[in-house]
Amino acid sequence: MPNCKTLLLKLLFAAGLLLAACFESYANELTLFSAKDVDDGQEYTVKLQILILMTVLSLLPVMLMMMTGFTRIIIVLSILRQALGLQQSPPNKVLVGIALILTIMIMRPVWVEVYEKAFVPYQNEQLTLLQAIDVAEQPVRAFMLGQTRETDLEQMLRIAGEPSDTKVEDIPFSVLMPAFVLSELKTAFQIGFLLFIPFLIIDLVVASTLMSMGMMMLSPLIISLPFKLMIFVVVDGWSMTVGTLSASFGV
Repeated sequence: MPNCKTLLLKLLFAAGLLLAACFESYANELTLFSAKDVDDGQEYTVKLQILILMTVLSLLPVMLMMMTGFTRIIIVLSILRQALGLQQSPPNKVLVGIALILTIMIMRPVWVEVYEKAFVPYQNEQLTLLQAIDVAEQPVRAFMLGQTRETDLEQMLRIAGEPSDTKVEDIPFSVLMPAFVLSELKTAFQIGFLLFIPFLIIDLVVASTLMSMGMMMLSPLIISLPFKLMIFVVVDGWSMTVGTLSASFGV
């Protein structure tokens, strides 16, 4: 099994390959670097490949939000913190760290497939850069399609002016990406709503109790916070939240 360094290498290489696909149509217009002929067509020189990969790696944070489950996870964790009534605990950096680790774990099968089918052949010079990009795109596209709702996909096709009967394999990546993000946002709010209900009930019970006792000047949030924290810890809330998020991706 690959170690942590290998997983990080897969993540970085996959980011480079996928985002390099967005720039390959412009590469032929560059005159600073040349292309060489190969059996299957043309292959860009090493300098141009490095330029493309270094450029697209700078967009890695954008790709993390737009092509993985990071958006869903961080939104759910933020809603959970708000439902608990905590403002700055856990801190934003902790939530982002948790979301990043979960994203890597959930996306691990995709990165492994990209590594084995795209990076290794490319490293062994069995595939050109463009061929490796095409191979690496397939598992990520399959993951995104599996999490995207048909209604969101149809809406994006309509906005982009693409035929509504376009085959799945022919859907442009520029259309699939926003449809995937919309589906992730909807799923995140659905999970957040379900997590919010138990804490809302506790707030209502505490507020009703305080009103019946005539203690209307006392904030219900101050009284309900310890009870919400106690219940959350007793039921092992963090484990349940992580399990729910993982299950929502089919993991």
